[in-house]
Formats: sequence, structure tokens, C-alpha cells
Amino acid sequence: MFNETKLSMELGGRTLTVATGKVARQSNGSVMAQYGDTVILTTVNRSKAPKAGLDFFPLTVEYVEKFYAAGKFPGGFNKRESRPGNDAILTSRLIDRPIRPMFPAGFNYDTQIVNTAMSFDGKNTANHIGITMSSLSLMISDLPFLGPVAGVVVGYINGEFILNPTPEQLEISELDLVVAGTEDAINMVEAGASELSEDTILKAMMFAHENIKKLCAFQKEFTALVGKEKMEFISPEPLALVKEFIDAECTEELKLAVVTVGKHSRDEAINLLEERTFETFKELNFSSEGEISAEITKEFKNYFHDLMKKVVREAILFQKHRADGRKTTEIRALNAEVGVLPIPHGSAMFTRGETQAIVVATLGTKADEQLVDSLEKDYFKKFYLHYNFPPYSVGETGRMGAPGRRELGHGALAERALSYVLPTQEDFPYTIRLVSEITESNGSSSQASVCGGSLALMNAGVPIREHVAGIAMGLIKEGEDYVVLTDIQGLEDHLGDMDFKVAGTKKGITALQMDMKITGINEAVLKQAMAQALTARLEILEVMNAAVSTKQEMKPTVPRIHQMIIPKDKIAVLIGPGGKNIKGIIEATGATVDIDDTGKVAIFAIGLDVLEKTIQLVNGYVKDVEIGEIYKGKVVNIQKFGAFMEIMPGKEGLLHISEISAERVANVEDVLKVGDVFDVKVKGVESGKVSLTKKGL
Repeated sequence: MFNETKLSMELGGRTLTVATGKVARQSNGSVMAQYGDTVILTTVNRSKAPKAGLDFFPLTVEYVEKFYAAGKFPGGFNKRESRPGNDAILTSRLIDRPIRPMFPAGFNYDTQIVNTAMSFDGKNTANHIGITMSSLSLMISDLPFLGPVAGVVVGYINGEFILNPTPEQLEISELDLVVAGTEDAINMVEAGASELSEDTILKAMMFAHENIKKLCAFQKEFTALVGKEKMEFISPEPLALVKEFIDAECTEELKLAVVTVGKHSRDEAINLLEERTFETFKELNFSSEGEISAEITKEFKNYFHDLMKKVVREAILFQKHRADGRKTTEIRALNAEVGVLPIPHGSAMFTRGETQAIVVATLGTKADEQLVDSLEKDYFKKFYLHYNFPPYSVGETGRMGAPGRRELGHGALAERALSYVLPTQEDFPYTIRLVSEITESNGSSSQASVCGGSLALMNAGVPIREHVAGIAMGLIKEGEDYVVLTDIQGLEDHLGDMDFKVAGTKKGITALQMDMKITGINEAVLKQAMAQALTARLEILEVMNAAVSTKQEMKPTVPRIHQMIIPKDKIAVLIGPGGKNIKGIIEATGATVDIDDTGKVAIFAIGLDVLEKTIQLVNGYVKDVEIGEIYKGKVVNIQKFGAFMEIMPGKEGLLHISEISAERVANVEDVLKVGDVFDVKVKGVESGKVSLTKKGL
């Protein structure tokens, strides 16, 4: 019934087995892969005919996590997987990025890759497997894929690189690096690092690439056994009539238009030239009665764009002349400000050229933690960053709604970059939320979010170790000639070959993300890009430190926090029957009191006076009365022989008439009344009875 083919290899001390011919046989290409006890099914399919009118490759990559894979039930009312979680969406992007550049120009068949995690052993994560299996599924299909591509993860523990570390190893690793590439080059990088040097990161990439080569050879071996014959596809050539006219009529004018200063002015100059050239083209080549076809119109627009790309790239590559006149290593004008909003706990505005982010920090309590429901484990996030990219940031109209994959990806990158400098929960037990509002965009708004986020954290009073800055590097490469660009703007990103984002402190790198539009780059290009990024990062950090270089005072609206450890046998006492005691404290003060099973008590209160009152009430239930300690007592009952005073919740002592004053007191009621509050000192404790004194206070 089945014609199954299997092949295995050793990878990182574990066995990777791939199989095809038994599952999902109607797909154009399908592979079932097992790594340890983690199993992922990857399928590839394409439309029967190309999508008419498209000038981009319609590739969709899905990564689907099934909770049954880990023997878990989904959360929520319906107990069914619904929309992918953030982690699954980010994994989809991770797989898409190295696969997309590996198709010939002009290929516009609707293509879908679906990766389904069907078994998860808790040790072998499926993200890097998804990259390799997506490539292998394409290799054995009939699609004109220019692979193979493979992906691996690298950790760094005690000075040693670890291939495909387990989640437990990643928790103690100084590096979480995902690298994808071909046999010859690297074409995708995603990393978080604990302020590691450029040299260490580069060595980790090369370590990854050595293992990527093995995976690519493995794919070729498997493809030789079961691969389909590839479909015929030749990248379309531009229409000669259109190409010759545009080359002759507007090459020189286009060279001037693309160096117009200012994004909008430059776009306007280019658009006006295109419109004018198109009108002339119609007049010369078509009768006044005839109408130009949609196909020729599309050819014209496409080739005009191709010529613009060629003009910009040649100017940068051979003349070292960028569109805005900068040198290849020059950063645009920088500005950093903090405290730009009056009410939020922390705020900052970071501007780099025509890219601007207003980042806002909010400090909260344990109740504000974000629950993450994933295959690996359910956990609470105490720090998260949300990134918003409204259409007005590029001077356009558009839909305003839930964040898309791009927004989630940019937010996750900025969040990762900043996470490595945050204080520990023991030192700073707040939940922290950052929101980056991109108010202008012309190149690398995610790295502006990193810079603005670092500034906002300091402005909010968060004791981060030091500032984190980010910069985006670009590449123009033709044959063996190339130039690396510092601080790319939108045009250079769109027409260039690389978007390489590097974030870190003055000490080292905390996050990396690299995407390629070509099949990959070698070690020399990587080394130069990272060196230029370091120089730029240090320059940006100077501007940020001039704005604020250490944590500022918290605003009065920020909850004040106090942590204390109580004996475990006092937890039930503090909570009280049915939560009576703890509810009473919360109602009396308005503070938030969190208690865990270890006896750690965290008190969150708005205002120092509320915090002090809450601490006193908590201590009343959990602390024993100590001889010699001074307490603020309240008179609750008066007798002839003295006054009974509440010195802690539920704890009373007797202030004998002889201890009220150094002078003789004939009648207690002459000097005290019920409700009086004053300091008293514990004179003694005997058989649970507390004696107090006011003498000398």
C-alpha cells in the first residue's frame, strides 16, 4: 500500500530520521521527520497555474503547534487550537526567511508550506527542524527551488558551542542562535546573546555553518532517492520595446531623482518621472484611439522599478554614493529624549533620520504578567514589548487593527535585545510592559524601538545595567564586488541584498537578525558588517547616554514594591480563614499583596504611606512581639489599672498606669482615651501577655 523511503543521520548526538511516501501523499512534496521523539510533518503544495498580475512571490509558510504533541489540552473555553500563538507565528517567519530567497525571479505560483508539530519530547525543539524539512520537501517536489537550505540552533555554555541545545540548556546558555544557510553561505540569522563579543558570535555562526553543510548533503542524498522531476520555469525577460524606451529616455534623469534629499521628495520625484515617461511612451507607441494593454502597463512599471534598482545599486557599489548623500559607514542624524509624556511611568522618543519611535514603559504587579500557553511549558512573562506600525508612520492611509506577523516579529526582536540587561526579579519584582509607537519610518524601526525602549526603561526607574542600542546594516553585492552599508534607509532595504540588524551594549551583542534577498553571504562579509555595526552602536550609545545614563526617580503613580520572606507556618495565619485576613488588609489599604508557597510576600502600593501601612498590617499577622521593640499602638480599652493597646493586628498589650508617664498618674482616663495612637515599647512578654511602657518615649 505504501512506498515509503527513509533515511537517517546523526546530528548533535541524536538521530534525525526523515521519511516520505506514507503520509500526506497527495502533497507535491511531504516529509515526516523525527529528531529524538519530536516529530514534525512538512508539506509543500503549489497552485496549478501562476497568479496573474503579481510582482512578488506568493509564498505562505505555516507552523502549526498541536497541543496533543506534548500530551496537553489547549487553554480556553473551546479546548481547541485556534489562531497560532506568538511563538508559532515567529517560527513561521523564521522558516520563511531563508526559504524565500531560494526561488528564481518571477516565479509567482501560489506556494504553501505547512509544518505541523505532531510530537514534542520536551528536549528537541521543532523550529530549526522546520527550516530543514521545508527545504527537503521543496527539494523532492517539482518546484524550481534553488536549495537545499538547512537550519540549526547554537548555544554557548562554559565557553563551548552546543549544537541544537535542549530548552533546559538554553535557559543557562549565553547564546540562543538560529542560523540557516546553503552549502556555500549563510542566509538567515536570529539570535539573542548575553552581551557576547562580535568574535564569539562570528565563531558560533561558522560552527553552525559546518553542520548546515552536513544537513544540505543529507538532503541531496535523500532527493536523489525520491525527488520529482522539476517543472520547467524560465525567469521572464523584460519586453524589448519597454526596456529600450526606458533605458534611452530616463536613465540619466533617474540617476538625479534617486538622490533627491528627503524620502517623500525623492518618492515624488521618482513617481513624476515614471508618470511623464509612461505618457510619452504611450503617445509614441500607441495611436490616440488605441488603449495600452494592462500587460504592457505592468511590464513598464516593473522595468522602471528594475532600472531604478540598478541605478541605485550601481551608484552605491561603484561610486560609494548613497541616495541621501551619506558615506557608506555614516549614521543619519540622531536625537534622544526622555520623559516626553507626563502621565505614563516612563517614556522616550528616539529619532534617527526619518525613523522615529515613541516608546512608553508601564510598571505593574504580578497580576499584569502575561500567561504564555505553549508546547514546551506554560509560563508567565514579566517583561514584554509591543510594537505598533500605524500607516501614518509612512504618510499613508491603511487598516488599523490587530498586529500582523511583521509587527510581532519586530516587537519580539526588540524585546529580546532588551531582556538581557533587565534586573532580576529578586532585585526588581515588577512586571514591565513597553509599547513602541512608530511615528515615522524610513528604515529599521525595530532598532529605533530598541533604543527608545532602553531610554524609556531608565526614565521609568528600571535599574537596567546599561543602555542597549540597535542599528541595521545593508549590503549591495554584484559578483565579487560588494559594499556594506551602515544605517540603511527604506530604499536601500528595498533595493539591497541584506537587512542585518545588530543590537547590544558597549560590552557586547544582545540580539541579531539577518535576512537575505540573495542566496547567502560568506564570513568576510559577516565580519565587516559586524565591525561597522559595533562602531555605529557605540556612536548611538553616546547620544542615548547624553539623554539619560542611569535610572531616574519613579513617578508617584508607579506602584511601590516591598518584598519580605515569612515563615511557612505563618502563610495560613496571614491568609486567614477563607482569606479573611489578607482580604482585610487589601480592603483597608488598597494595596496588592501576593503570597507564594515559599513564603515570599510582595506588596504593591501606590504611595509610600500606603506601602508602610500595608507592611505594618502584614507584620501584625506574621511577626512575633519582640522585647525592646517600639510599636505604634492604639488604645482599645481603658481600665483603672491601665490601658489595653493594639500594637499589631490581633495583638494587644497592657500599658500599666505606672508606665504611662514618669510622673504619677492618678486616673488613666485623665491622660488617655480610646482611639489614641502613640509609640510604646515592649517591656516584657510572659505567658503570651505583653507589657508595654511609654516612659522615656
